Amino acid sequence: MSVFTQIINGDLPGRFVYEDDDVVAFLTIAPLTPGHTLVVPRAEIDHWQSIETGTFAKVTAVAQLVGRAIERAFDAPRVGMIIAGLEVPHLHLHVFAAHSLGDFSFAGVDNNPSPESLDEAQRKIKEALASL
Repeated sequence: MSVFTQIINGDLPGRFVYEDDDVVAFLTIAPLTPGHTLVVPRAEIDHWQSIETGTFAKVTAVAQLVGRAIERAFDAPRVGMIIAGLEVPHLHLHVFAAHSLGDFSFAGVDNNPSPESLDEAQRKIKEALASL
C-alpha cells in the first residue's frame, strides 16, 4: 500500500484541498513553492500510462481546477504541473505556483516547511476553490 493510499484512507495525516469519489488533492510535505498540491487518483495506479483514459481525464480536470485556485490564492503568473512518479509508486500530478523555470526543479523543494505555512496554504487554496 502506497503512502498516498494511506493518506487517502486516513491512516496518515494529509492536508486535503479537494476530494471526490475518484480523485483527491492534498498538499505535499516537500513543496516546490507555497501551496504545492498533489492531485492523486484514489485507485493505486503506478504509471500514468496505465490509468484508464476517463479516470486520467478526471485527474487532469481536478489538476486544472486546483491550478486555477493556486493561481488565484498565490497571485501566480503561471501554474506548473509535473508528473514525475519516481518518489511514490502511485500516480500523482504536482501542481504548484511558478514564478520562474527554477520553480520546476525538485532540487529546490522545502524539506522542512512549518505546519503553520502548510495550514495557511491549505486555507488559501480551499477559499480560492470555493470562489471558483
